[in-house]
Amino acid sequence: MSGWRETGLPIFDYLVAPWPKYFELGEIVVNLIGYMPLGLVMVPALPRHWAWKRKVAVTVLFGMLFSFCMETMQNFLPTRVSSNVDLFANTFGAFLGALAGVRWGQAIFAPGRGLARWRERYIADDGLAGDIALILIVLWVFVQLTPDQLLFAGGELRRLLDIAPPLPFGPGRLIMFEAAQTASMMLAIGLFARCTLRVSGSALVVALLVLGMGARLAGSASFFVPSSPLAWLTPGVQYGFFIGVVLLFVALRLPRVAQHALAGASLLMASVLINMMPESPYFLRNINGGPVIIRRANYPNFYALCRLIAAIWPFVALAYLSGLGLWRGERLANEHSAV
Repeated sequence: MSGWRETGLPIFDYLVAPWPKYFELGEIVVNLIGYMPLGLVMVPALPRHWAWKRKVAVTVLFGMLFSFCMETMQNFLPTRVSSNVDLFANTFGAFLGALAGVRWGQAIFAPGRGLARWRERYIADDGLAGDIALILIVLWVFVQLTPDQLLFAGGELRRLLDIAPPLPFGPGRLIMFEAAQTASMMLAIGLFARCTLRVSGSALVVALLVLGMGARLAGSASFFVPSSPLAWLTPGVQYGFFIGVVLLFVALRLPRVAQHALAGASLLMASVLINMMPESPYFLRNINGGPVIIRRANYPNFYALCRLIAAIWPFVALAYLSGLGLWRGERLANEHSAV
C-alpha cells in the first residue's frame, strides 16, 4: 500500500498502445484464466428470467470495466505497467467464464445441486457462519503460497511490526520451535476444519492438509529459484509434520466439544511459538543482492498480501471459533428450554 505516484503521463494512453515488442505468453494466459471464475459465478447470479445472451453481455461488460479500472490504477504503481493486452485477456477470460456459467452455472450453484448440495451435506452451519468458515479455509490455503515461512505457519506479528527475535539462534532451539509450531498449526487447522463439518469428515481434513501442501509446493515453484524449491522443508518442519499427524489422528477421535477447545488452544500455541522463535539462517534470502522469493516484478504486492493474511489469520479464526461456540451454546440452550 505504498509507493503510489503520479507519472505525469496521460493515464489512458495504454489503451491505444501498439502490441508490445516483448511479452510472455504465460502472462497472457494467467490474465485470461484469472477472470474466468468471475464469469462463471456471475452468470448464475443474474436474474434467471434473463436470456443467456443478455447474461453473457452483462458479465463481459462488467469484467471489462473491472479490468479497465485495475489497469488504469496501475499507472500509479511503480512496479506495475498498464497494458491493453492485459485488458483484452481479462475481458476474453470473463467471456469464456460466462459461457461456462451458461453451460454449467446452474448445475454448480443452484440450490440443491452441485456446491449447494455439498455444503448442505458437509458444512455444519447454514448462512453467514458457514460462509465465514469456508472463506477462512480458502484463505488459509491461499497463504500457503508463501514458501519462505514454516509449513502451515501463521500469526507472525513480529515481522509485521518489525520486532527483533526475543531468543538467540541455536540449532537445537530452532528445530524444537519449528517442530512444535508446525505440529500445533497442523492440529489447529485440522480441528478448525473438523469444527465446521456436519459429519466426522476425517477424509476431508486430510484432503485439506494435502491441498495446503500442494499450494506450498506450487508457491515454491513460482517464487523460489529452481535450486531451492524445498528450502522451507527444514528438519524441524519434518519432525513437526509427523508429530502433528499423530496428534491430529488422536484428536479427531475426541468429542466435538473437546475438539473445539483444542482447536482454539492450538491456534494460540502456534501463534505464540512463531513469535518467540529464533530467526532461521537457513532460508536462502538473497541472490545477487535481491530476495529469492521475488523472481518477477508483479510478485512483491502479491507476496506482501499473503504475508499480511497469514499474520492475522489465526486470530480471526480464533475469534470465529469463540463466536461459534457461544452461538451454538445459545442455540442448544434455547432448544432445551423449548422442549
